[in-house]
Amino acid sequence: MANPKVASREEWLEARKALLVHEKEETRLRDRNAAERLALPWVKIDKTYTFDTPTGRKTLDQLFDGRSQLVVYHFMLPPEWEAGCPGCSFLVDHLDGTLPHLNHHDVTLIAVSRAPLDKVAAYKARMGWKFPWVSSFGGEFNYDFGLSFTPETIAAGATYNFEPASPDSGEAPGMSSFFKDETGQVFHTYSSYGRGGEELIGTYMILDRAPLGRNESGNMGDWMRRHDEYEDAEPAKACHAEAIPA
Repeated sequence: MANPKVASREEWLEARKALLVHEKEETRLRDRNAAERLALPWVKIDKTYTFDTPTGRKTLDQLFDGRSQLVVYHFMLPPEWEAGCPGCSFLVDHLDGTLPHLNHHDVTLIAVSRAPLDKVAAYKARMGWKFPWVSSFGGEFNYDFGLSFTPETIAAGATYNFEPASPDSGEAPGMSSFFKDETGQVFHTYSSYGRGGEELIGTYMILDRAPLGRNESGNMGDWMRRHDEYEDAEPAKACHAEAIPA
């Protein structure tokens, strides 16, 4: 980063007010996008999806846990990995504190991964997370919602972030939302991929307001680690990051 300009308080105030105009534009644009998001049409889910949970096998409608809204974070942890995606881990580090607020606002938040439940549970315990996390192992949920890919599904026209998936696609992150009505019918209301979940990462929102910003070269992997892999953190519990593909 180039040396910053050092100015008088009056010059700083003038520049800050100019930035405020753009920040207010961003706020209004965010509000507009939120309204358009709510206005999206819904798609009825007719297919039966099942998941392994700590309390037994459950269908998608049972994951709502008595609420009408369900938000799913598609966490990158396929069966062959021994630990979860570092980027997904970075994001979900910010979720536990939201749970009581979401639950009391008629929203259930969960994570879903393709790894078997025992592997999901082991990594969750290692990281100390509390949010619900279930396994779609052996099912088609992740494939149908555009998060997991095989050469066959890519050849058949699979998409990621609403564009054709690249030939080397395997596992990807995202978020999906669902609604269950009074008759028990479930509807898919929203999905986002790529950087779509970035606003959930409170660390980034704070860094954006720090003097040096994110201070990275466009890749969070330049600096970010799983929270138990920083030099001053306790060693990971028998889990090896090098086993995870880059």
